[in-house]
Amino acid sequence: MITAFPLQWPAGWPRTKPDRRKSSSPFQTTFDRARRQMHEQLRMMGAKSVVISSWLELRRDGEPYAEAERRRLEDPGIAIYFVLNGRQMALARDLYWNVHDNLRSLGLAIEHLRGLERHGGAPMMERAFTGFTALPSAAPGTEPSCWEILDIPPGAAREAIISKFRELAKNTHPDLGGSEEAFKIICNARDEALKA
Repeated sequence: MITAFPLQWPAGWPRTKPDRRKSSSPFQTTFDRARRQMHEQLRMMGAKSVVISSWLELRRDGEPYAEAERRRLEDPGIAIYFVLNGRQMALARDLYWNVHDNLRSLGLAIEHLRGLERHGGAPMMERAFTGFTALPSAAPGTEPSCWEILDIPPGAAREAIISKFRELAKNTHPDLGGSEEAFKIICNARDEALKA
């Protein structure tokens, strides 16, 4: 299950070594502005079920805590997960020391890929995005159990199940910056655990 926090880096994506990261960028942005621009680009492209994953802890309204956004994180990486034409996609960036700069960089990359489509390059865009297909997190037939999804021991008490569900819902609910798909997964896990 993909969550907004903590960062879930896509399998197979290379990481930037810390000594290679850039401390400044050409972007004059904030996390909120970069996130809004990213959502707009993805909306125009037709993407669904968007999850922006990072090490920035988010409030209930989906915004990062003020002190978290100003603090230099040990891992400033950002990963974007979304569904495009029925396929789960993933993009990631960690070149800059600020999460918002990495997010803006990805937003601009998507904007330029959309430019291919606008200028008759739809087949090129489709081929470009084929490389961004997210790898499955589990091998077919080995889907995680409700206990693994909720990250609680099998047979946990009703109170523990509900408490963990509420904690996970803060990061997965669509109204709080999560996605419908991620929220549905934890709802199903909660229901299954409560029946056990």
